[in-house]
Amino acid sequence: MSRALHPGRRGGKTRLAAPFAVLMAAALLSSCTSDVPQDDEGGAPAASKQSRSTGTQSKFFDPAAYERQLTLARETPQGPADKPWEQMLDPQMTDTSKFAKAGGAKDIHLCFSNAGVFNPWRQVGLKSMKAEVKLHDQITDFTVLDAQGKDDKQISDIQELSNQDCDALIVSPNTTATLTPAVQEACGKLPVIVFDRGVETDCGVTFISPIGGYAYGAAAADFLVDEVDKGGKIVALRISPGVDVLETRWAAAEKAFDEAGLTVAEAKFTDGDPSKTKSIVSDALARHGTIDGVWMDSGATAVAAVEAFEDAGKDIPPITGEDQQDFLQAWKDKDLTAVAPTYPTFQWRTPVIAALRILGGQEVPKTWTLPQPVVTEDNFEAYYKKGMPPLHYGACGCEKLPGYPGDWGGK
Repeated sequence: MSRALHPGRRGGKTRLAAPFAVLMAAALLSSCTSDVPQDDEGGAPAASKQSRSTGTQSKFFDPAAYERQLTLARETPQGPADKPWEQMLDPQMTDTSKFAKAGGAKDIHLCFSNAGVFNPWRQVGLKSMKAEVKLHDQITDFTVLDAQGKDDKQISDIQELSNQDCDALIVSPNTTATLTPAVQEACGKLPVIVFDRGVETDCGVTFISPIGGYAYGAAAADFLVDEVDKGGKIVALRISPGVDVLETRWAAAEKAFDEAGLTVAEAKFTDGDPSKTKSIVSDALARHGTIDGVWMDSGATAVAAVEAFEDAGKDIPPITGEDQQDFLQAWKDKDLTAVAPTYPTFQWRTPVIAALRILGGQEVPKTWTLPQPVVTEDNFEAYYKKGMPPLHYGACGCEKLPGYPGDWGGK
């Protein structure tokens, strides 16, 4: 299959105690960004309820970005094999010598403006970021401001931080266009690192993110194309409309289903609600009799979808989820035929590492694209973590960080 990505199956230093994230110019998805608050890998709160077209006709579908992401998904990243948060795909390095801290990169005051911690994915990521900071004695102060999902507060936070004695500023924008002027203004005062979500300026020293939504959506869809016969019925469970990273996931999936001759029997929004997810799947079974596969653009309610088949007395068909522990546990316990694309939480470690390199005058990629692993039958044990809580994410890259597993809620 031409697009096949990773199909598989299985038979102390924080000055202010608040969460944080960073991002900047979305080079891979610049033509696909919306100004809707996004929920990354863990879902999408506060997204617009306005329905939008999807697939190849979608305003979010960018053929060049689609092809680039699928190409990157097949490439071998540069960097340490055991540290994917330091790896890079097709990096174009940029000189940072003008940002080198006088006297060397020590006694660093690192600052972070976070969109918020409004879902488990961001909560796991924040814990990993704090633990990464603890690894570096040269970071003597770490100031974090939490925007609580509010643009106005984050604009104020960025202005406050850029007028302090911060040596570098990490930003995870709440929305794209609205936060752009604040990031642009901050770039004139100190080195800025953006990650996870983008803004409409490339003034930051680096923008850090995994490959993107097309690669995620295609990995899940290609798995179902391999597992389901032509003409088979697919239920597509989408969490929210109007969010670029989610719309691109669906656009890639719909393209794959169309080309393979699979029928999308239902494509409905769950709003991240397990009970609504169950109802959608139950209604689909009652209406169509048989469902041959389940595709999801976010795996937060994957367990509810599994339970709907069990409640109906039906075999669970091939299903896609995410690297959330509750789904991985269900996969293991029920011997599901499954695959779990990731939007890896290990990316929260990378901005800290980038800041230290920048302040040391070392080159970094202008666009730092991280690998985006897919959990399959073959690598399942690397992501399933016995004793971790249901809302933990397996691709955290946190297993050797100080405080693990207890600080992440594990035993």
